[in-house]
Amino acid sequence: MQETVDVVVIGGGQAGLAAGYHLRRAGLDFVVLDGQDSPGGAWQHTWDSLHLFSPAAYSSLPGRLMPPQPGETYPDAAHVVGYLTDYEQRYDLPVHRPVRVEAVHRDGPFLRVEADAGTWRARAVISATGTWARPFVPAVAGRTEFRGAQLHTVEYQRPADFAGQKVIVVGGGNSGAQIAADLAHGSDLTWVTLREPRYLADDIDGRALFDAATARRRALDEGRADTGGVASLGDIVAVPPVRAVRDAGLLKAQPMFTRLTPTGVAWADGMTAEADAIIWCTGFRPALAHLAPLGLRGPQGHIPTAGTQALGEPRLHLLGYGDWTGPASATLIGVGRPARDAARAIADLLR
Repeated sequence: MQETVDVVVIGGGQAGLAAGYHLRRAGLDFVVLDGQDSPGGAWQHTWDSLHLFSPAAYSSLPGRLMPPQPGETYPDAAHVVGYLTDYEQRYDLPVHRPVRVEAVHRDGPFLRVEADAGTWRARAVISATGTWARPFVPAVAGRTEFRGAQLHTVEYQRPADFAGQKVIVVGGGNSGAQIAADLAHGSDLTWVTLREPRYLADDIDGRALFDAATARRRALDEGRADTGGVASLGDIVAVPPVRAVRDAGLLKAQPMFTRLTPTGVAWADGMTAEADAIIWCTGFRPALAHLAPLGLRGPQGHIPTAGTQALGEPRLHLLGYGDWTGPASATLIGVGRPARDAARAIADLLR
C-alpha cells in the first residue's frame, strides 16, 4: 500500500487529534497514523487512581469542551479516554490504527513515512508520538544486583499489587508523589527524591500551570528575562490525594541513594533500606526513533525547533513533547495553540 497526502500525523493521542482538528480547518488532506489499538493515547495505560490536575472545562482540546465527570472535580484517566474517543469521532478524523511508523525519509519533494501497514508520501509531517513509549530509568550502581521487582511508572497499576510489601518509590515529580501517596497506607513505603520535594501552592492547578508556561514562552519570544515557567512554581501539584497523605505526615522523602543491593538500596553514609519492589518514577524521553533517518537530533535527544518546526527540515513539525515544542504542549489544554500554529505553518508552506 502506498498513499500520497498533504500531511501525515504520526500519533493519535491528544496532540495528534489537536493537529487533526486544525489541519481539517485548514482544508488539508491528511491522515493520522496511530500505533495504539484503540483511541485514547497514553491515557489508556496509566495507573488506576490517576486524575487530571484541572477541572474538565480547563482540560479540553480545541473546539470541544471536555464534559464534567459526575462526582469528580478532577476527571480520571478513563474519563479522558472517553473524551478523546468522542473527539476523534465527532470530528471524523482519519485515524488509521494500529499503524506503527518505523521511519521517515526524505524523498524528493516528499517525506516518505514507512510503517508496518504500508507507506505514505507526504508534503509535510507532524510527529506527535509523545514520551510514554520511552520511559527513562537512570543508571544507578547495582541495578542488576537487586533481586526484587523493578518497574517504571508505565507499569504501575494499583496499590493492591504491593499490599504489605516494602516498596521504594523513586522520583520527586508528580508521578512519584502520586504513586507514593497511593502506596502510603497499604505498603511499607520509602519515598526517595533527588532533592527536597517542592509542592506548588495548594490552590494551584493545571490552569495556573498553563498560564505560567505561556507567560514564559511569551517572555522568551519577546527577548525578555526567562520567568522560569512552571519550574519556578514547584515540581508537585498538590492534588487532593497527595495533599491528604502529605498532611497526615505519611509522605516524607529521603535523599537519593547511591546504589542498589541484592535486597534493597544503600546510601553513602552507610544507611540501608530493604525492598521487595522499586518503582522508578523518573520520567521519559521523547519517542523520536522514527525520525532518525532525517539526522536532526540535537542535544539531549531533542530536535532543534523554531516553535514546532524542525530547523533542519521545514516540512517536519513536532508537537506535544514539552515546552520545547510549545508552551505546555504536553497537556490537554496546552496543545491546541501549537497545533494551530503547526497547521497554519504547513498550509503556508504548501501554498
